[in-house]
Amino acid sequence: MIIVTRKNITNEDRARIEKRLTDLGFKLHTIVGVERLVIGAVGDKRLIDIHALESLPGVEQVVPILQPYKLASRDGKPEGTRVKVGKVEIGGDQLTIMAGPCAVENREQLMQAATGIAAAGAHILRGGAYKPRTSPYAFQGLQEEGLAILAEARAATGLPIITEVLNLPELETVAATADILQIGARNMQNFGLLRAVGQLRQPVLLKRGMSATVEEWLMSAEYILSEGNGQVILCERGIRTFETATRNTLDLSAVALAKTLTHLPVVVDPSHGTGKRALVAPMAKAAVIAGADGLILEVHPCPSEALSDGEQSLDLPEFTALMHDLKAVAELAGKRI
Repeated sequence: MIIVTRKNITNEDRARIEKRLTDLGFKLHTIVGVERLVIGAVGDKRLIDIHALESLPGVEQVVPILQPYKLASRDGKPEGTRVKVGKVEIGGDQLTIMAGPCAVENREQLMQAATGIAAAGAHILRGGAYKPRTSPYAFQGLQEEGLAILAEARAATGLPIITEVLNLPELETVAATADILQIGARNMQNFGLLRAVGQLRQPVLLKRGMSATVEEWLMSAEYILSEGNGQVILCERGIRTFETATRNTLDLSAVALAKTLTHLPVVVDPSHGTGKRALVAPMAKAAVIAGADGLILEVHPCPSEALSDGEQSLDLPEFTALMHDLKAVAELAGKRI
């Protein structure tokens, strides 16, 4: 359930409410709203008289949450969460653009991509140092060397970094460099990893699993939130269907639906969602109209030479042209770039 406090609640009243709940075995999570403090209480609601709780000083309303994702539910925070990464805010009125190559291949490639996307107006640099590949013989990433190159690109451009963490053993190493930790589709239900990133208090982008329902996606976000990390960004990246003409089926209806169910910001990955370069721009624009708070795009200086996902990567002129078009589309959706 959610306990909505009155404006300007005193510290004494807040402490009294929290003690009542913790004495009954509830686990508490504080959500800071624009005007009010909201306390998320997870536990057996049969143990407490809601009417008695509402009579406590400082309590304005007690809202039972029916969905299984208690902390991710929009009922607890109708105005929506905004995740701040440096000067970038994801979930506000800005359309946040994350762009860069699928994999960090070498210093020259990444620096060229980083300076190019920065000049075009991107907000965040993406790049994989540790790469999950279907084949064990495919390029697996430069790993720690890749992280060092990403850090150098951040210093040169001022762009924050988002990069994927695959396993618990390298979590500390990746977190030391990354500004946003990416949990890929294959790890959406790696609950040990989700709990671990939830304990870091660091922004996390959670990609939807390729066969996951929207509820399963939100329940995975709940694992992170339940550990105290409220800086979660959801990412729709396409799901697996019977269609074979595209790499995945980009589910834009899930974007609009998620915006009604959760307060968490939602971004879209049209690169993985389609797997085809020619489809990235139109689906990126459609995602913005569907309500996306941002886009994560694969951009490579020379896609034909890419070691990973070249067929779905934009080159720098294509990315620059898309950024120009997105300004008008964002305005239609009530956002800005």
